[in-house]
Amino acid sequence: MTEYSLIELPYEYDALSPKISEQVMEWHHDVHHQGYVGGVNDAEQKLQEQREEGDFSNTASLLNQFTHNYCGNVLHEMFWNNMSPTGGGEPEGHLMEKIQEDFGSYENWKKEFKEAAKSASGWALLVYIPYTNELHNVPVDNHDDGAVWGAHPVLALDVWEHSYYHDYGPERGEFIDNFFDLIKWSDVQQNFEEMAEKFE
Repeated sequence: MTEYSLIELPYEYDALSPKISEQVMEWHHDVHHQGYVGGVNDAEQKLQEQREEGDFSNTASLLNQFTHNYCGNVLHEMFWNNMSPTGGGEPEGHLMEKIQEDFGSYENWKKEFKEAAKSASGWALLVYIPYTNELHNVPVDNHDDGAVWGAHPVLALDVWEHSYYHDYGPERGEFIDNFFDLIKWSDVQQNFEEMAEKFE
């Protein structure tokens, strides 16, 4: 049975300020993300106990608990690593070429990603689908509603209210705009290259 742990942030809590405040980073990482780590570990432990005891009376709720918290943990790990205090700019190399091929232009991709982020009640994701060798933008509700089977996220933006409301109030669009100034494109590029190479 896997035991999950909370990863450390790759920068200080105040490093992304003023676009994301120190207070929000502390709450988001230490409370919300930690909650998903605890939730997935709890679900794993209880599912294992049920298998050993042969009692599956609570299995449905535990499986839902596992899915929700596992996805929350994975996406938060990507979200933290996708950002940097020296982020921003535009992608380069193979990733930029693929974005231009699949979306027509970087600006087209950016506009579509913004719309995904505005419509989602959880996450906006840029995913790579190896079956078609294409990039797609995907709005995801909660952590797991609307996910595309077989797709691999390479860029994640958390649009749950806990990620922005303290800093921006109801102005989600401003938070989304500022996210582009934080994107660490080298990390997104690495995620994309790793997936693309596996399925070539």
